[in-house]
Amino acid sequence: MNPFNAPSPLDRRTLLRRAAFSLGPIAVSAMSPLGVRGADAGLANSAGAGAPVPRVKRVIFLFMHGGPSHVDTFDYKPRLAREDGKPLPFDLPPNLDAVPKLMNGPWKFARRGRSGLWVSELLPHMATVADSLCVIRSMHTRGQSHGQAVGMINTGSDNLVRPSVGAWISYALGSGHPDLPAHVAIGPATAHGGPRNYGAAFLPAMHQATAIGSNGKPGSGRIANLTGRVADERVDRRIQMIQALNRDHLARSGPDREIEGAIEAVDLARRMRQAAPGVFDLEDETERTRRAYGIGKKSTDAFGRSCLLARRLAENGVRFITVSSGQVWDQHSNLKSGHEKNALATDQPVAALIRDLRQRGLWDDTLIVWGGEFGRTPVVQGSNGRDHNPQGFSVVLSGGGVRPGFAYGQTDEFGYYAREDRVHMHDLHATMLHLLGIDHKQLTYRYAGRDFRLTDVHGRVVEGVLS
Repeated sequence: MNPFNAPSPLDRRTLLRRAAFSLGPIAVSAMSPLGVRGADAGLANSAGAGAPVPRVKRVIFLFMHGGPSHVDTFDYKPRLAREDGKPLPFDLPPNLDAVPKLMNGPWKFARRGRSGLWVSELLPHMATVADSLCVIRSMHTRGQSHGQAVGMINTGSDNLVRPSVGAWISYALGSGHPDLPAHVAIGPATAHGGPRNYGAAFLPAMHQATAIGSNGKPGSGRIANLTGRVADERVDRRIQMIQALNRDHLARSGPDREIEGAIEAVDLARRMRQAAPGVFDLEDETERTRRAYGIGKKSTDAFGRSCLLARRLAENGVRFITVSSGQVWDQHSNLKSGHEKNALATDQPVAALIRDLRQRGLWDDTLIVWGGEFGRTPVVQGSNGRDHNPQGFSVVLSGGGVRPGFAYGQTDEFGYYAREDRVHMHDLHATMLHLLGIDHKQLTYRYAGRDFRLTDVHGRVVEGVLS
């Protein structure tokens, strides 16, 4: 596209296409009680008078990339323990590279808290907040490979480029802070789709995540290039010049969501230069708080910083925050040493985040989601590992609107297949949106001649986990 060419005259098809694009933001604004986006908008009413009542204002997704073993964390299987080493008494799923010999994990389970929720000794810190957890033990998804399953949990699609969950929420609700993004990804992966997993796809570009660090590391905890060594007035002049060029390009080309997204992103970056540095400065926290998250201790420092930053973003109006562990939970061999290392890095910060949100009065209007793209098999792979298991696994919820100290659904007696009260990934996404006050069937975006939504043509709200 040559930005210096004058736009061609409008024909009927072009006029309709441009008008359709322009109506999208108008429709979203109309869903808001005040007809505007951002801090003054409140939660969007995505289905008019029939929309669910919002239970939470934000989501923190703790992504355990690689797939932690559900039968070694939250899904206690006594029969698996009794029949350790025996053959699996039913056929394996197709195309699965594993020996059909049962393998009990090396960690003991116990009932925790007043609720008596089963939690393994692998996660001693999360066990102490068991009464704040709601465990869905009957998850299933599409995708035997990481790429497919990571796409499903982050975007609702296992093989197509689709907007991420956070992008949909940003599109529906906007940010709760006028000078911060609605969607932030901390330590996002560069593999298995990379930016697609926190991208906006065909939604306006402003709804993609602001990324901080990569591969499970928050880096400095700052946004790259947000501030620099150039004097503020020079930066302001550069931003003004960039915006003038962008707007001139837009005027010549006509409505274009990528150009409009770039304009909005640059404008947000300009505002963030004043608002963000204080939010991202973890040095403002007390030493006691930093220690609680494990900051300063080698094993927990990186994930602890990520979780503490997530809390600071949440209390400042960011709607959807992903905190990634990095792809570390993929123990095809050495299950014991691998899972223990990963649990050591993440367990204390997760429990600290839950306690911190409770103490600050944020837990009741925050939804925490802990889980990986799938679980692990109850049969051995190699001599001491577990293969991928999308047929049945666990995801943990905590916070507003869900039943605390509660387990929902069941896998079979060995933990292979989701059997009772099965919950698909589309159902989990529908439930997340429901808790935010959004009807997943009504939150749509017209693209390529059809109305798309996060849950495609599937999904149901899992009423059984709601408080």
